[in-house]
Amino acid sequence: QVQLVESGGGLVQAGGSLRLSCAASGSIFSINGMGWYRQAPGKQRELVATTTTSGSTNYADSVKGRFTISRDNAKNTVYLQMNILKPEDTAVYYCNANLRRYRWSVGMDYWGKGTLVTVSS
Repeated sequence: QVQLVESGGGLVQAGGSLRLSCAASGSIFSINGMGWYRQAPGKQRELVATTTTSGSTNYADSVKGRFTISRDNAKNTVYLQMNILKPEDTAVYYCNANLRRYRWSVGMDYWGKGTLVTVSS
């Protein structure tokens, strides 16, 4: 079994900050990419930020300069520091990891259950 558990969501005023964390646990041989996605009410899930094992990062244009993704490979944990939050950032944020459960496995995507971020104006 593999679990991704997010934490750090909540209610914040516009202009404020939050830090999300996601820890992967269970039978894991290696983790390739990790990232954050979000889904606002009535909208499709969208990419927020991703990071590779080597530390390369990718961001959605809407969060560049405000959000920072980071990763602790030793802890199988990915973080999302969110600054200058806007009401349009309100969404359920989901953690994603592409990982191999065993040495002989191919990489597969796993998802957390999500954490709600609400930004009030």
